[in-house]
Amino acid sequence: MAKAVQKIKLSPSCDIAFNKLVLSQSNVRRIKAGISIEDLAEDIAHREKLLQSLYVLPILDGDGQDTGMFEVPAGGRRYRALELLVRQKRLAKTAPVPCIVGEAGGKISAEEDSLAENVHRVALHPLDQFRAFKTLREQRKSEEEIAAIFFVSVNVVKQRLRLAAVSPKLLDVYADDGMSLEQLMAFSVTADHARQEQVWENVNRSGYDEPYQIRRVLTERAAQASDKRAKFIGLAAYEAAGGNVLRDLFEEDGGGWLEDIALLERLVAEKLRTEAETIAAENWKWIEVAPSFPYGHDHGLRRLEGEPADLTIEEQVSLDALQAEYTALQEKYEDADEIPDEVDTRLGELEQALAAFEDRPHIFDAAAIPHAGAFISIDADGTLHVERGYVRREDEVAFVAAVAEPNPDACAAAPGPDDGGQRASAVQGSVITMAGQATPDEEEDDAIRPLPDRLVTELTAHRTLAMQDAVAAQPHVAMTALLHKLCLDAFHRTYGPSCIEAGVRHVQLSVQAPDLKESASAKSIAARHDAWKADVPADDAALWDWLVVLDDASRLALLAHCISSGVNALFEKVDRHGGPGITAHGLQRRLDQADRLARAVGLDMVEAGWHATVDNYLGRVTKGRILDAVREARGESSAQLIEHLKKSEMAKEAERLLEGAGWLPEPLRLTAISSPSDGPDSLPEFLSEEKSADADESEQQHAVAAE
Repeated sequence: MAKAVQKIKLSPSCDIAFNKLVLSQSNVRRIKAGISIEDLAEDIAHREKLLQSLYVLPILDGDGQDTGMFEVPAGGRRYRALELLVRQKRLAKTAPVPCIVGEAGGKISAEEDSLAENVHRVALHPLDQFRAFKTLREQRKSEEEIAAIFFVSVNVVKQRLRLAAVSPKLLDVYADDGMSLEQLMAFSVTADHARQEQVWENVNRSGYDEPYQIRRVLTERAAQASDKRAKFIGLAAYEAAGGNVLRDLFEEDGGGWLEDIALLERLVAEKLRTEAETIAAENWKWIEVAPSFPYGHDHGLRRLEGEPADLTIEEQVSLDALQAEYTALQEKYEDADEIPDEVDTRLGELEQALAAFEDRPHIFDAAAIPHAGAFISIDADGTLHVERGYVRREDEVAFVAAVAEPNPDACAAAPGPDDGGQRASAVQGSVITMAGQATPDEEEDDAIRPLPDRLVTELTAHRTLAMQDAVAAQPHVAMTALLHKLCLDAFHRTYGPSCIEAGVRHVQLSVQAPDLKESASAKSIAARHDAWKADVPADDAALWDWLVVLDDASRLALLAHCISSGVNALFEKVDRHGGPGITAHGLQRRLDQADRLARAVGLDMVEAGWHATVDNYLGRVTKGRILDAVREARGESSAQLIEHLKKSEMAKEAERLLEGAGWLPEPLRLTAISSPSDGPDSLPEFLSEEKSADADESEQQHAVAAE
């Protein structure tokens, strides 16, 4: 006969007046954790009930008789919250409290019961919490109400609602511990479920699934809010036009990402055109408009000298007051070890206000304006950048005649033809040209091919500018370079009639990367040039007299600056058909001399600010070259981490791996000077064609090959 299973008898529950309860010393919880007693009391008051009963034991006297009082070994925080409500007179002392009554002196101790209640409690899975918040939101509770009920900030509520809105497929992966919370947070940056699932499939398969990598992939098609184009039009205008902004609620996102690039560029073009039409009212002959212009875009153009507009009486009073306040603050804190934050902020505001007076528009000769033009672009900080007063070579004759004898009928300039397929329109006599930009197609080839001509030219343009800056800072080297050129001219070449034929031709960087203008070298050269230009007299005779009395140190510095503008380390495509272009021998000679000069000035392109990015190198070469770069800089193991990726993803990860490594592509390195045994027309290895079986004809046409 089977033995009957003994049934468990649960402890009874009943309501006990609060003033019959006391906190037990057997409660194992000693350290505060979780929400505060005050918050728990507010939650009980909000619900007007306990969601969980107290566990109590009868208190016996010395004879083992029931005293009518009960101790609370489990539920001490709830007891303290009720006690607080009683002290606040929001709960009666005799209010009934739901309790589970245990047996006094039973075989299980009060300490064990207290420990079991806390240890066996399972915390709510975060996903359950996210979904619960979503349910409350669907029940029409506002984010603020939810935050108040659960004693969290509104931002925390927004974060949890955002996580609950991630693709259900990814939420299921997270629930099964197939994804970390940090990864789920990264996916919440976009609301596009299809895109989320696509990216998860890619990163999960590749193993390249760090949260920052997920964020970068999800936002790679968007423009950051810190982009100068976004600053120029403003987020409000972009969103008003229907543009979506991706925002990261879990990381600092710098204002988010603008998802619709086409809309962004359209709004930028429209605002630039509006600004151009306003400036066209000044009667300029031409206006060129683009988000940015390359470094040296004004080379070869005459620059008109304008005079700053006169200040009104009110403006002068304001300027004097600002300058006086600025001077007083500087003098007051001149010897201070640390300037208070509010004073530092005020000094910055004053500097901006004073700079606005310095940057006020210039007034130009009315007779010259119809023969000159202006460039309109966006500055690095997102403000409008207008450069007025440039005369093109084809307008020189008319300009000189107009300035010599002003013609009042010459104030209307006829519209010119379109330039290279760019849009042009005549507005109030000015020809406004809106510039465009092409995007190269992605290359998926694994072969190690010669670097494309344009890329090598862009890289050597960076090197040329950095070398010019370095030469200008070292007068001794500049003097040596000048004497070297003069000796070559004097003993090996002949020139036409002239008093002195020594001279330096300014090097035009016709092919350059978009970021060259913002490089440290470009800014340094421009600042130095402007400083000298402010001192150098424009009149020929006055210039001679000024140079005569110039001290030796200044003469050397000026000489170095002038010579530096003629430094040319550019790669150019070799002319192999006897045309006017450079020969292989001439190119090799130039590159050898450039290396010699680079060594003399101690040129380091890493210190000059160049580092490999997707835009300036990695996205422009084959996968084989990307892997070679990572292998050289970080070793074979790092290269193996990314060799399975598509080229676009490989280039992005290579940029991260190369950061801080000091790696440089061949055109930017100091190479050994070629010896006579190399042959007169031998070019560097990175310009020589490699005979790979998979090299197709179209690639060979774009590569630099040495015969």
